[in-house]
Amino acid sequence: MLRKQIQLGLVHVAVAMTLVPINSTLNRVMIKELALSATLVAILASLPYLFSPLQVAIGAYSDRHPVFGFRRTPYIALGLALCVAGVIVSPQVAFLMADSPLLGILAASLAFGAWGMGYNLSSVSYLALATEISGEKARGRTIAIMWFMMITSIIITAITISRLVEPYSPQALERAFLLIALVALGLGLAGLIGLEKRSNERASLAPSHSLAEMLRVIRQSRQATTFFFYLLLLLAAILGQDILLEPFAAEAFAMTVQETTRITSIWGVSVLLAILAAGALERIAARKAVAQTGNLGALAGFLLIIAGGFWQSTSVFYLGVIGLGLGTGLSAVANLALMFDLTLPGYIGLFIGAWGVSNALSRLVGTLLAGIVRDLATLLTQNPLTGYFVVFGLEALMLAIAAWMLTRISLQDFQLQVEIPSLVERAALSD
Repeated sequence: MLRKQIQLGLVHVAVAMTLVPINSTLNRVMIKELALSATLVAILASLPYLFSPLQVAIGAYSDRHPVFGFRRTPYIALGLALCVAGVIVSPQVAFLMADSPLLGILAASLAFGAWGMGYNLSSVSYLALATEISGEKARGRTIAIMWFMMITSIIITAITISRLVEPYSPQALERAFLLIALVALGLGLAGLIGLEKRSNERASLAPSHSLAEMLRVIRQSRQATTFFFYLLLLLAAILGQDILLEPFAAEAFAMTVQETTRITSIWGVSVLLAILAAGALERIAARKAVAQTGNLGALAGFLLIIAGGFWQSTSVFYLGVIGLGLGTGLSAVANLALMFDLTLPGYIGLFIGAWGVSNALSRLVGTLLAGIVRDLATLLTQNPLTGYFVVFGLEALMLAIAAWMLTRISLQDFQLQVEIPSLVERAALSD
């Protein structure tokens, strides 16, 4: 089991590695060095998540349509290949946007779109595979291992990029992205070898879900619906800062590309420590309590980041980054465990797909909110820092609301409320 958990971690690592250069380093370069609009950057960064509704369909489709006897591996491999391709070409299209805006935006849409489609294909598939391989008792350990490996890889990736781009130049950036993409591809393929057991079962034996049935199963439970929007609001707040944290540090403290890239590694170390603590905390506290501790920790982190910028204090800013990382780590592990708990046997692909949609939509909402609000506030006040303060303040408010919503979620109530439609109902819904 440990070998398979490590292999799952490698797949998780591979997809996460492709996210670091795009959502951290490239965003800073586009906003600061290339002076592109934060709204434009936000729109491009959100393009991948427009594909998020496909996660429900992908999850259910892979449940009943194995390829050469494998239900998850082919979809993960295809998704990883698209992610890698998107990372390789993304710096080139960013520079093209600065030189030829119309052509550059078209090329960027294709590049970010390729990465987004790959993200959706791979993530819903490997999370479903993790659920199937682990079983109920081993889920917590599997999640901890996957996230430990992923955060470690994010730290290493961020440090590596910061060194490869120093001194900064377009050529150095392109070389760094190419190296990260190739390493991610190699790790992902290594993780997939022998991971999934080939099945001789007929595809028709797996349950089939129409789109109407998928939506009904989620909507009929108030607990499932609340959890869907809770995840959306929580992750929009936590992940929405991705495109602005490094540009904010560059604007507020005049940090170099190398220095701002290291912010990701500081955040990653904090997340890693929180993940290690989460395993111990779950032995003495309920998952909801651990999740709530993480939510409130991330909220405190945002407030400290705002205070650091307002007081021009890098010490307070870094304290906020650490708080945000610690809160994110606790929240991530506990909420992923809750996500798996709110999943019914036989409908793994359906529910994981639904939670994946909430995850991806949160990135869409958070990214667009960050870019658009930052530009509007900056335009109205003629002060770039004010735009960042407004965005971080809104994200803190969203975290506070999400923390309240978590108090309304109950696993017991979910199990009582959800009823899978009967065979007759499925036939009617499919018409």
